[in-house]
Amino acid sequence: MIPAHPVAAGGPSAAAAPHPSIVPVPAFADNYIWLLRDRSGRRAAVVDPGDAAPVLAALAGAGLSLAAVLVTHHHADHVGGLPALRDAYPEAVVHGPASSRAQGIDRRWRGGDAVELEGFDARFEVIEVPGHTLDHVAYFAARIGDVDPRPVLFCGDTLFAGGCGRVFEGTPAQMSASLARLAALPDDTLVHCAHEYTASNLRFARAVEPSNAALAERDRETAALRAAGTPTVPSTLALERATNPFLRADAPEVVAAARTRLGRTPDDAVEVFATVRQWKDGFRG
Repeated sequence: MIPAHPVAAGGPSAAAAPHPSIVPVPAFADNYIWLLRDRSGRRAAVVDPGDAAPVLAALAGAGLSLAAVLVTHHHADHVGGLPALRDAYPEAVVHGPASSRAQGIDRRWRGGDAVELEGFDARFEVIEVPGHTLDHVAYFAARIGDVDPRPVLFCGDTLFAGGCGRVFEGTPAQMSASLARLAALPDDTLVHCAHEYTASNLRFARAVEPSNAALAERDRETAALRAAGTPTVPSTLALERATNPFLRADAPEVVAAARTRLGRTPDDAVEVFATVRQWKDGFRG
């Protein structure tokens, strides 16, 4: 059965009201595989299926067949379920980055390309976001269907609620530029990241910006959501720009925190980002 994702209207702003066509399928300890229903209500697409078992269970429980898969990058917890899903649904089309080493991708896309999912009323712009991995892409739709006008972003492990991914293969400059591309999207964009890391991300964010009132409120609301067993995602880009230190390299308190860590004034916003990201890598707060 597809899990519910209730966020009441007028409730906590730490998570946005979910899109009516998109639900999270939990996997492993803290992954989310995003499932998108088509307009007929009979077919689905999934994003980053690291594990096939919960996807197959969700599809069976909802009476859906798998039509398409979107892959953001090659890490196993995002593509590990592809072989079993291909066996179960050989007609499903797997979309992914042009440069990806992931096996089983049918159609490969570069930044600026558009992925049309037939029957889903969705046209996804492919945005190249190297940094976490060199092949990483995000998928952005100005809207999906006619019921909800909000834009939708699937960003894998590049942008998290309250944080960002580790820089494994790229450089801080690449990751900073990738985050800037995502931050330039509309305020009401629904940010669908791939992990439930929000609570720990916000603990770090408050160490960086202890005087950020919006961040303190988001932290309180996030704690309430998690206590209720409710996902903290999707968030919105407006919320991320107000509370996520990795989108705030020009904010005075973030710059001051980087200055304290470095023992000097950072050269530029990239050095602010790199300093804060390195701090996060070893943070145990």
